[in-house]
Amino acid sequence: MSVEHRLDRLSTHALKGLLDHRRVVALVPVGSVEPHGPHLPLATDTLISVGAAERAAATLTDEDVVALVAPSVPYGVTDYAAGFAGAVSVSAEVLTPFLNAVVRGYLDNGLAHVCLVNNHLEPAQDAAVRAALEGVADGRGSVACPLTRRWGRTLSDEYKSGACHAGRYETSLVLAVAPETVDRAAAQALPALDTSLSEGIRAGKKTFRELGLDQAYTGAPAEATSTEGDEMLGRLAAMIVTEVREGLAATEAPP
Repeated sequence: MSVEHRLDRLSTHALKGLLDHRRVVALVPVGSVEPHGPHLPLATDTLISVGAAERAAATLTDEDVVALVAPSVPYGVTDYAAGFAGAVSVSAEVLTPFLNAVVRGYLDNGLAHVCLVNNHLEPAQDAAVRAALEGVADGRGSVACPLTRRWGRTLSDEYKSGACHAGRYETSLVLAVAPETVDRAAAQALPALDTSLSEGIRAGKKTFRELGLDQAYTGAPAEATSTEGDEMLGRLAAMIVTEVREGLAATEAPP
């Protein structure tokens, strides 16, 4: 990815030049520090958000718009992984106002739109991220997260089954964006599990352990491939592109 799409690598002079001549969009990757089985890194959700944002930035940028990948927010509401080493949870009461301040900070700098790209799929996390846009003018902010039916249905069968924490879906994505972080031998040794997180959550289960996930994964990590990960990354990027373009279009609409 070219340096021009990394907001944190621009000088203030370079950013001012972009703001003077083009509509600038910030893509803010949001994730978590959360156990993802014995084979994936704690930063899995953040890595996926960054990878999808990078791909979307290249697609969004044209003569009128430049999309910049902002520094990520790597902490989130991570209550389901309680009891596993490396689970670091930030409450919604902390995360929501922090993200709201980040969004407002970019808008106050003159950016046209800020998209929060979230791939930590805990329901309380999704709610906290969406709440961060309260009070933000229509079209100026968006959330790109596959928890909605609109975007979830575009993803893999495993994802749609709900048995997708550190399984084939996420392991494939990390193989595509950061293969050096995957313990492939550990992934190959894991049996497939069909425990659906979405069904367990609806049944009132509050943690992975209550769901019977004693290794903090469900799904089929042994079946993961970088090819599938690249395809899923493209679909996540398309989600971001659509959310941003719809937001920009809303700001152009007549009152």
